[in-house]
Amino acid sequence: MDHDRQDQHGHAGHSHAGHNHGPVTLTSVNRALIIGAVLNTLYVVVEFGMGVYYNSVALMADAGHNLSDVAGLLLSLLAFRLAKVRNTPTFTYGYRKSTVLASLTNAVVLLITVGVILWESIQRFRSPEPVAGTQVAWIAGAGILVNTISALLFFRNKDHDLNVKGAYLHLMADALVSLGVVIAGITISYTGWTWLDPIIGLVVGIVILASTWRLLFDSLRLSLDGIPSGLDLNALIADIRTVPGVQDVHHVHVWAMSTTENALTAHLVLAPGLSPADEQRLKTDVRHRLEHRNVGHATLETELATDNCGTDNCVTPTVHHH
Repeated sequence: MDHDRQDQHGHAGHSHAGHNHGPVTLTSVNRALIIGAVLNTLYVVVEFGMGVYYNSVALMADAGHNLSDVAGLLLSLLAFRLAKVRNTPTFTYGYRKSTVLASLTNAVVLLITVGVILWESIQRFRSPEPVAGTQVAWIAGAGILVNTISALLFFRNKDHDLNVKGAYLHLMADALVSLGVVIAGITISYTGWTWLDPIIGLVVGIVILASTWRLLFDSLRLSLDGIPSGLDLNALIADIRTVPGVQDVHHVHVWAMSTTENALTAHLVLAPGLSPADEQRLKTDVRHRLEHRNVGHATLETELATDNCGTDNCVTPTVHHH
């Protein structure tokens, strides 16, 4: 089994990048996280200062929302750094799982932010406050620029990693919030309709809530070792069963090691009469197919149909070494 595990890691390490559909470039992600964090920190300081200067609660609230971006970006940066830490005797997978926890925290922070926006909007609707429309519009307009530029840094990798997706959603949500503040500011400066401010806040809050819910669900699923989004377990098992020499497959477990890496363990029931070389070729074929399905780490146990290990009560399977 130890030999099999070493062989598996060598094969996966060699081919993972080549077969993982849309691999995430950690260097580009790290650079994007740092640039995004710096840009947003500068903007938060300026926006909050202007909010105090113009006595605008809308700008101060928007600055608070942007501050959650900075926290999220720094959290993701920390998670990606931890993910590269080597394995230890205590943490045999290293700290890869921290990327999932960071993603979950990000989703929770976003939901709390939405709650604050919705609460503030309802309070404003009940008791409207005067807004310095023109100045607010200009400052929020700068926010659209900063958030959109920051979000575009993550666009390429957003569908391949939950933390990158979280950062992208955070920034695009803030660009939406800033756009809402701009529209409210311009309209209020011309019409004096202060009730527009909280209505746009409510609409933006609901839009953010809709986009965040999926991120929360995916993050929670990965933290509980559920099947990663985009993987079809039945299709994966059916694919393995088509490999020549494999009679059946069971005890299949698939989970996320991080937001970018998936792992699998499975028992393969082999046809009788296979030589050690045949068995090796069979395992290589299975792993190759798994890599095409974005599973880069596979630990495969082999047995014969006579081993009677097809039930969950199987405790000591016969493992055929080679």
